[in-house]
Amino acid sequence: MTETRKPWHGVLVATALPFKDDLGIDYDAYAEHVRFLANAGCDGVAPNGSLGEYQTLSDEERARVITTAVEAAPEGFTVMSGIGAYGGLQTQRWAEQAAEAGAKALMLLPPNAYRANDDEVVDHYRRAAAVGLPIVAYNNPIDTKVDLTPQLIARLHGEGLIVGVKEFTGDVRRAYEIKELAPEVDLLIGTDDTVVEMGLAGAVGWVAGYPNAIPESTLELYRLSTSGDLSDLGRAREIYRDLHSLLRWDSKTEFVQSIKLSMDIVGLRGGVCRPPRGPLAPAVRDAVIRDTEAALAKGYK
Repeated sequence: MTETRKPWHGVLVATALPFKDDLGIDYDAYAEHVRFLANAGCDGVAPNGSLGEYQTLSDEERARVITTAVEAAPEGFTVMSGIGAYGGLQTQRWAEQAAEAGAKALMLLPPNAYRANDDEVVDHYRRAAAVGLPIVAYNNPIDTKVDLTPQLIARLHGEGLIVGVKEFTGDVRRAYEIKELAPEVDLLIGTDDTVVEMGLAGAVGWVAGYPNAIPESTLELYRLSTSGDLSDLGRAREIYRDLHSLLRWDSKTEFVQSIKLSMDIVGLRGGVCRPPRGPLAPAVRDAVIRDTEAALAKGYK
């Protein structure tokens, strides 16, 4: 990490959340995982995202996840709190809680209680921005049904409401249009299977899933893909080819269960998910195991 790195730059791991047998949160194990990612060289964590199953948490649990991450984070290691909620008032409250806990940045979905219009989306971000922490917008129209189009991202950035966007559409072409309309907005990779393409398009961060399981290799992939040095692309493509079948699970409906299963296979604490996420279908489970073991057999970790 360099002194010039902004808190939302680099590899910020969307952390999986460990549960006990009774499906209560194992906060000690979560703190240990945050420290593990920091020691592996990651730049930060993004708790209370979809991978952290935030929708299934009580208010008390959700707040404690953030305080646990902040307390476990070493100096210079970012905690970018997910503050997505159905309503603007709830989102503002989670922004305030994150700021009080010591988070350095926020990650925010658009409102998704229904298909909000542009003015309503802007109001949603305006409420969160009033708290004062930098906000990375999270565009996931697949799940939220609200699309942060390049034009809307440019509007949000132009009003000073966001500093960047985590792009989860998988359409890398959007990266170029976003930068045309808002040259100063920061692009963050939102899907693990577009790292090289988004790196070439100018991404300065990655809100990442699979570093939960194999941080060293995925960090190398990110740094090679974003270095700006064309001589790095040969090695990046080699890693990408080897890992892409595994990274693709980050974009599947079963991504939480899949990444947790990969964590179990490598000897980390993945474990079960809370309902409604149940066990993987046998064929999917077998495929995730196969892809994970193939990566390990090639020395990735």
